[in-house]
Amino acid sequence: MVWFWIATTIPVVLLALAGILGGLWAVAALVYMGTLVHVMDRLVRGAAAKAGADGEFPSGLRLSLLLGVLHFPLMAIGVAALAGITDLSHGARICVFIAFGLFFGQVSNANAHELIHKPARLPRLIGMWVYISLLFGHHTSAHTKVHHVWVATNKDPNSARDGESFYHFWPRAWLGSFRAGLRAETDMRARAKGRAKGMHPYVAYVAGGALMLALAAIYAGPKGAIAYVALASYSTMQLLLSDYVQHYGLRRAKRANGKPEPVGPQHSWNAPQLYTSALMLNAPRHSDHHMTPTRDYPALRLDRHEMPILPHSLPLMATLALWPRMWRRVMDPRVAKLRATRH
Repeated sequence: MVWFWIATTIPVVLLALAGILGGLWAVAALVYMGTLVHVMDRLVRGAAAKAGADGEFPSGLRLSLLLGVLHFPLMAIGVAALAGITDLSHGARICVFIAFGLFFGQVSNANAHELIHKPARLPRLIGMWVYISLLFGHHTSAHTKVHHVWVATNKDPNSARDGESFYHFWPRAWLGSFRAGLRAETDMRARAKGRAKGMHPYVAYVAGGALMLALAAIYAGPKGAIAYVALASYSTMQLLLSDYVQHYGLRRAKRANGKPEPVGPQHSWNAPQLYTSALMLNAPRHSDHHMTPTRDYPALRLDRHEMPILPHSLPLMATLALWPRMWRRVMDPRVAKLRATRH
């Protein structure tokens, strides 16, 4: 667990200082999120292989809850800084926007993803509200009730198809997941009886997002509302980039009855780099998460022999995905090779 605490709490401190004080703190926060984590991947290479599968502790819930709670004051600091309340220079605001956006996209999203899979109500609520604060509340339903059921099939909007560019994928994934999650929740409530139906969660997703936007406007004026939407959009785009990278071109074979085969290690791309994995709470160990969605992130396993491995860390591959021609040059041969080994 020590790597998870180090990788995720250092940027929390740097971002808070950057948003309030600016100056070199803003540069430090940007360097950490944009460069240092990749340097650390090289410096601590091999350490992950020496650690036990369960890490130092059986559960990472305390860190996950802490990051979930700290997300909200960090969002307030980021909005205030970008709106001019903390009186930062233009250069510092640019650094703050990129650094905060990277943190919300790579840490807050990954942590919310971890929390919505927890069986207890409190962690799930915190994870849901983190997603709502990023104007992506419907992901709470779409991820658990659609993506995990139909991953690596055409019924999952968040599984990128072979040859599909990210720029074609993201609007299809955003709108498709909103509709599919809404349909899944509505159908589930149609089958439920009495109090079991409860309030439709999409009411909370939409009303909660509107409330967050209104609070940003009250707190920091029109500039605050614009800054809030910009940060939320930036972070959401990174979540969609992760989905795009982690399932690009992979498909579950159909069985004789027409249903897809069970989800296996071959249906997600993985990345073994220790530090970026710690920063993202082991989200790059994606195959094991899909096979065992309730397994705590410190215990997620990585088998290089069975699981498709990305050539670089997940954040670097997400950056590469922004250049479709280069992306296809790197990934299409790997997809074809995997496909050939299965036939």
